[in-house]
Amino acid sequence: MLDLYSEPALTAFFGLVGGIILGLAARIGRFCTLGAIEDLYYGGSSLRLRMWGIAIGVAVIGTFGLSALGIVTLDHTLYLNRVWNPVASIFGGLMFGYGMALSGNCGYGALARLGGGDLRSFVIVLVMGIFAYITLGGPLAPLRLYLFGDTIPSEATYSFAYLFSSISSVPVNLVGMILGALILIATLSDREILSSKTTLFWSVLIGLAIVSGWAGTSWLATNGFDDLPVVSHTFSAPIGETILYSMTSSGNSLSFGTGSVIGVLLGAFIGSLFKGHFRWEACDDPRELRRQIFGAALMGTGAVISIGCSVGQGLSAFSVLSFSAPVTFIAILLGAWVGLKQLIVGLSG
Repeated sequence: MLDLYSEPALTAFFGLVGGIILGLAARIGRFCTLGAIEDLYYGGSSLRLRMWGIAIGVAVIGTFGLSALGIVTLDHTLYLNRVWNPVASIFGGLMFGYGMALSGNCGYGALARLGGGDLRSFVIVLVMGIFAYITLGGPLAPLRLYLFGDTIPSEATYSFAYLFSSISSVPVNLVGMILGALILIATLSDREILSSKTTLFWSVLIGLAIVSGWAGTSWLATNGFDDLPVVSHTFSAPIGETILYSMTSSGNSLSFGTGSVIGVLLGAFIGSLFKGHFRWEACDDPRELRRQIFGAALMGTGAVISIGCSVGQGLSAFSVLSFSAPVTFIAILLGAWVGLKQLIVGLSG
């Protein structure tokens, strides 16, 4: 395969395949970060939040299973080969969650809505991608580095699997798969989700999409020559990468993130056609648009600070049982709760 296609093209293909699955899951399986939070806070239903639990459990078991087979080297993955900064996880997560509430979507959700014809989400995607790059290497980068420091490589592995393995002397991969199974068991303890086969189906596919990212990029890192990073799906800086690539493709390379973003758009488009939901929508309220732009800017900035968005930390980082994953995800939930409460009080007042 490496003889026929370039390594950037192959890594983008791996991102594309998983991205299509995630796009379909958003439009057909109703997998949505903010929607799950709204259902829990205001609808009294944990069904869509439990989709995350199933996806995380499957992703953890699959990722540590690949590690046991020697396919994935866990300490080479994005979330385990750097020093963890808990302050950055909390601050960035809170900022991202609050911005998500203001925008009405996370980056992944905005891409899924854009694939269904929602032009309001086009603005969110653009602003989020631009601010991610402004924070990553633009005018806000010096301030970010001053406040939170740089993400430097680490010899320690910031993973619960490694921590429990060192305490118990049980092999890391076995610990990881046991923890993944426990997450699944806890999530499936609710009868509502057991009775929804569609929810179960899409939840499992989402987890497998995350695993496919690790598998594909690990294979390239092992067999290729370009020293490509071992990553899986996240939707903050990759949106900026995709915008940049669309403007400078002749002097730039494809990446996993670019393929992932395009895949979500394509999967969401197909899913919206399948459900008969595709229609062009625009924003006719300037106050709403202003709020969405501000929220998107917060999301792009917060995701870079916390090294991942709701999908990057909530699924990909969770799949390797990174210390940062639950801390960032809880911060995102809290930030979204504050933002939603502010919006509802403002609307009712």
